[in-house]
Amino acid sequence: MKSEVISIAIQKGGSGKTTTAINLAAYLRNQGKKVLLVDLDPQANLTQSAGLQEEVEPNIYHVFKRLAAGQDAPVDFSLFRSNDMDIIPSSLDLAMSEMELVSIFGREKLLQQHLREARKKYDFIIIDCPPAMGMLTINALTASDSVIIPLQAEFLPLKGMRNFMKSMETVRKNLNPKLKVLGFLLTKFDQRKIMNQRVASQLSRQYGDKVFKTRIRTNIALAQAQEKGVDIFSFSRRSNGAEDYSNFGEEVLNRLR
Repeated sequence: MKSEVISIAIQKGGSGKTTTAINLAAYLRNQGKKVLLVDLDPQANLTQSAGLQEEVEPNIYHVFKRLAAGQDAPVDFSLFRSNDMDIIPSSLDLAMSEMELVSIFGREKLLQQHLREARKKYDFIIIDCPPAMGMLTINALTASDSVIIPLQAEFLPLKGMRNFMKSMETVRKNLNPKLKVLGFLLTKFDQRKIMNQRVASQLSRQYGDKVFKTRIRTNIALAQAQEKGVDIFSFSRRSNGAEDYSNFGEEVLNRLR
């Protein structure tokens, strides 16, 4: 199987993007795949969830800054490593890159350019996107082969997902015609809640088999693992969170095959 770049994205915070990114990457690692994580969110939640300190350098902001200046960016993607996964970390400085990239020609393709060499080294590159459709997310979608859209089974996230789909279609038409939606993942799911069931049914009616069968149940171990700076498999292999992300990871691989 060729290298696959996957963005985890939606225009809504609190939808489980970072949790999904780190635990999908960990599942793939456990299957013997070489994985690179890219933290593209200025909040740097993925960086911290992987056990790295805030404001580590160099980070993805320095990559954008060098590329925007027409310079080569560093290609040593193993500068930071956690739990047998390589990471390009983020920092709060990344928020400035949105403004700094405005006047740069080809600004939408800077990340794609940077990851060209990484594709030769890694089986999977997982990008954790910010919860907004700005220049950073556009860079991620332009560089990606596919997108996974995590959302809570509530009506406001469902609305945010629909707005994201419109924006993503614009990116596909103008910048990356090969971009595909790998699937929608319901997170923080509680089968006992009527609203969760209704949203799940509505999503399935609208998108059919694009909705992953796996639903990530509400599980405190997922939050505890991130607090410890490890993935759920390293933290609690017998938890519901580990079971759910294992099933989800298997679905992802089956879809890509």
